Amino acid sequence: MPLSVEERELFLAEPHIGALAVDAGEGRAPLTLPIWYQYAPGGELWVMTARDSKKGKLLAAAGRFSLMVDRLEPTVRYVSVEGPVVRTEDATIEQLRELTARYLPADRVEPYVKSAVKEQGVEAVYYLRPERWYSADLGTV
Repeated sequence: MPLSVEERELFLAEPHIGALAVDAGEGRAPLTLPIWYQYAPGGELWVMTARDSKKGKLLAAAGRFSLMVDRLEPTVRYVSVEGPVVRTEDATIEQLRELTARYLPADRVEPYVKSAVKEQGVEAVYYLRPERWYSADLGTV
């Protein structure tokens, strides 16, 4: 069964690992990779990656992407959202910390942030405005 607007937005707001898909160009299947993301119901979804990474270059070229999240328990459920990149900004240390805290235990946030800044350098935040939603809860199949 499809999820209600409220159910799908609340589910997307949970800290799942997303599967980001972006057009990889003519003659290629979409590039699909796991990614951390941030979303609050009713707002824009955002992801962070280096501008000069494969992902960053494809996001800039395509101007849109989709993101799918799912779970297997207590029921099989998924939400997929697709839309345009409405803006791209240099990532801040505060955004990196926010995103990291969403996925890692509190005692691992600062070590991860320090390592990410050192290893990855300046990253960008790509904001998606949700246009199309697909969702379902398949129960306990």
